[in-house]
Amino acid sequence: MIGCDNPRTPAFRAMSDSSAPLVPERALVSAVPSPCTSVCRMNPVSGLCDGCWRTIDEIVQWSKLSDAEKRAVWVEIDRRRDVT
Repeated sequence: MIGCDNPRTPAFRAMSDSSAPLVPERALVSAVPSPCTSVCRMNPVSGLCDGCWRTIDEIVQWSKLSDAEKRAVWVEIDRRRDVT
């Protein structure tokens, strides 16, 4: 699965204090969800992932992007879907 940024980790992770409630893993990572659909297949013609419509560079950089940058990628994904 080249480029898949959908982690295969437990949905919940305990906070450092063992008496603290469990917190959803995604709440600890980012407020902007990943567009990954676990259909990780790069289209050789378009250069986009067939599942999430991102470029390989967008996929590789996703975890390092700010929330504003992630929202900009989502705008591009919507634009790409509208064009095809």
